Amino acid sequence: MVEVNWTLQSVEDINSIAEYIAKDSLKYAKLQVERIFARVEILETAPLSGRIVPELNITKIRELILGNYRIIYKVINKNRIDILTVHHSARLLSNSPAL
Repeated sequence: MVEVNWTLQSVEDINSIAEYIAKDSLKYAKLQVERIFARVEILETAPLSGRIVPELNITKIRELILGNYRIIYKVINKNRIDILTVHHSARLLSNSPAL
């Protein structure tokens, strides 16, 4: 089982997403946060299941797609991954402070 480490940036990203959605619906904000955490659970048993981030083309930096969001993570070693950022796909990845 791989340890999933949420970086400060990724937690801030999720909080920002939740705050934005909550302006219209607290229910859907909570649901979206739950979906993000549920999507990441696959990495505990299959850390290489995400695709390599095309803009970076670095084998250890991968992503899972969830609707309009890109959950970008780095494979640190066989026992740990770091979630780097949760990024809306409409925004340029180059604007992310995590990368």
